[in-house]
Amino acid sequence: MPATSTPRPARPASTPRLWVPQHVVVTRSATEHAHTAEILRRVEAAGVSDVRVLTNDRITSPKGETEREAYARAKATLAVVVAPPSQLKPQPIPPSADWRLDLARGCPAHCQYCYLAGSLSGPPITRLYANLDDVLAPISSLSGTGSVTTGDAARGGEGTTFELSCYTDPLGIEHLTGSLATAVEQVGTGHHGDGASLRFTTKFDAVQPLLALPHGRRTRVRFSLNATEVERFEGGTASMPRRVAALREVALAGYPVGLTIAPVMPVPGWQQSYGTLLDDVAAALAGVTDLDLTAEVITHRFTPGSKEVLTGWYPRTRLEMDEASRSSKRSKFGGIKYVYPRETMTELRGWFTEQLAARLPAARLLYWT
Repeated sequence: MPATSTPRPARPASTPRLWVPQHVVVTRSATEHAHTAEILRRVEAAGVSDVRVLTNDRITSPKGETEREAYARAKATLAVVVAPPSQLKPQPIPPSADWRLDLARGCPAHCQYCYLAGSLSGPPITRLYANLDDVLAPISSLSGTGSVTTGDAARGGEGTTFELSCYTDPLGIEHLTGSLATAVEQVGTGHHGDGASLRFTTKFDAVQPLLALPHGRRTRVRFSLNATEVERFEGGTASMPRRVAALREVALAGYPVGLTIAPVMPVPGWQQSYGTLLDDVAAALAGVTDLDLTAEVITHRFTPGSKEVLTGWYPRTRLEMDEASRSSKRSKFGGIKYVYPRETMTELRGWFTEQLAARLPAARLLYWT
């Protein structure tokens, strides 16, 4: 039997704290798309006064006396751009989903372990895609294809899955875009056929605009959750109790839901901390009918490139990124990433597999990495 802990009650619903950029730039090509008018309406409603429409499509890098200053200005900037053809070509994204679709690139959060630091080049400006119809168009043609859920015995009921949160947190910017609601409604009402479903992960809690949508149970809303000791590395996000409360809200609204427990870190007393987290989730989901709950567990890892970027952005971080205490793994493209040693990984995996089954028996563990 698992060690018991006293669940923290989910925080009552209240007005979420929304990200408001200080600077907004719109490229010339973006002005030609109808969705840009909706974005600008939302930007104005949010109270942004510095909005510039460019005469070209070039986004210049923010300047600063230090890398940290340049990072801060970039993080405070929102750019409305047109997704280029290279970004419109869906890519397989195992083990999460069949395909990846990008509503945006970049995120307003300040996570000191940010995996985007190693995968996106240039300043961390959040770029919204104005050509939303082009972004969503492949759903129709790709339904029935893929290698993760399509045709899989365990996950086939999800249909062909499309991941919306590889390069952004779509809920964290939804109040400025409306893109997520459009995607959820289109797929939920069968606009792209009946064989597709969406999924996204978020660290935010502003779920109210999604609750009344005709989602058709075709969008899985997953919340990135973690131990309290790891939460301190996630600046600018909703607190863990607020995320857990939002999880209950979307589950009560009939959405399939999920836990993205990531990045797992073996902090001192990690069994107690993660046990409390699982108990909090169990308490929040008690009484939800027709609950469809999944879990994905992802351990912390970093690359030499991401470490260099992150230590420039967060020079005082206390995030552990010691290569000497890690094991190195090479990707199929020859890149190196540092993961926990095999003994640690075995202990973590065994604990989560056992405790998820004991504390959250309704949860299906999709994968561990």
